[in-house]
Amino acid sequence: MGNCGTREESAVVANAQVQQLNSFSPSVKNASSDKKHNRSFSDLSDPSTPKNVDDSRKNALLDNVIAFTLFELETITKSFRTDYILGEGGFGTVYKGYIDENVRVGLKSLPVAVKVLNKQGLQGHREWLTEVNFLGQLRHPNLVKLIGYCCEDDHRLLVYEFMFRGSLENHLFRKTAIPLPWATRMMIALGAAKGLAFLHNAERPVIYRDFKTSNILLDSDYTARLSDFGLAKAGPQGDETHVSTRVMGTYGYAAPEYVMTGHLTARSDVYSFGVVLLELLTGRKSVDKTRPSKEQSLVDWARPKLNDKRKLLQIIDPRLEDQYPVKAAQKACSLAYYCLSQNPKARPLMSDVVETLEPLQSSGASDVPTESLIALPDHRMHRRFAGSGAGCRSPNPNYSPGGPTACRVR
Repeated sequence: MGNCGTREESAVVANAQVQQLNSFSPSVKNASSDKKHNRSFSDLSDPSTPKNVDDSRKNALLDNVIAFTLFELETITKSFRTDYILGEGGFGTVYKGYIDENVRVGLKSLPVAVKVLNKQGLQGHREWLTEVNFLGQLRHPNLVKLIGYCCEDDHRLLVYEFMFRGSLENHLFRKTAIPLPWATRMMIALGAAKGLAFLHNAERPVIYRDFKTSNILLDSDYTARLSDFGLAKAGPQGDETHVSTRVMGTYGYAAPEYVMTGHLTARSDVYSFGVVLLELLTGRKSVDKTRPSKEQSLVDWARPKLNDKRKLLQIIDPRLEDQYPVKAAQKACSLAYYCLSQNPKARPLMSDVVETLEPLQSSGASDVPTESLIALPDHRMHRRFAGSGAGCRSPNPNYSPGGPTACRVR
């Protein structure tokens, strides 16, 4: 069978193809096991996306993406060679590759990342299709760009622009990684916030639902781009206050009210953003079982300190070696405090988060590490707070900053 839903095919595919698309589903593992391993898990009953690629094409959603053949993607990854692997996740394995006119006439020369669905993995056809649908129609500088897809027999693949510096997770937590400077961390936080704000303010709002450091990819300039939209969900419309759904996401990042009730709102994403901002500020993982019991949950350990002027700066990543603007750190900690509020209505909107982070951007944001670029297989691939403060943290251990400034919420 050839590619399903290619540009050359008619709007309606043969019944056998449609049946095959709709019948392909993953094996879903026990949710408690997923939480134990801090992995995402999927909701196969989610009806918010079209049932097949052709439904999307009839809705003109996929005009900007390329339908690749399996042979073409095997060619650019050297038959998915192990030394071409960039990483692995709940969806499957990601390979590096390079497309140009040798692959197909008219293709722009471009390094790409090819994500291959693991047929025995935690995600399946529905998540693959959700990602195609959302990224096929959404374009923003802080969202990863979907170049194309492949749907051939039971093979499901996605092709993205290649992000040279990999994930934020690796830069924050890999032992061999050079610590990110303060300015770079704030630049990444702002970029990720802009991506979420764009989704929340779309004509039909989108709730990302799996915001975490491993899903924030960085280009060569450390610009943040959100990736992996397999768990994204269309937001509430009209008089609806929330979307009811089975609880999904990643342990340590999901908002508490969503975990308890299954009620999903944009404020659920705001909580997850607060967790990531806390990871950027502290250099600690959201959940770390290697730490003492009272410090294993980052939010439980750090949030009380965010509102204590005597302890506020004690949680900042020691690898920064006090090289950060004190007032900016105070503002960022206060922002994290409000994003992590137990009351969803007390959390700021992502548009407010963007306005809060913009003044915190330092002129030193271009001072970023040059190491850790991901190797490519071809030589061709070779405002709701005022001010940010300019002074670095005082070496005086008795320095006592003021308490967090209130964040305006709606």
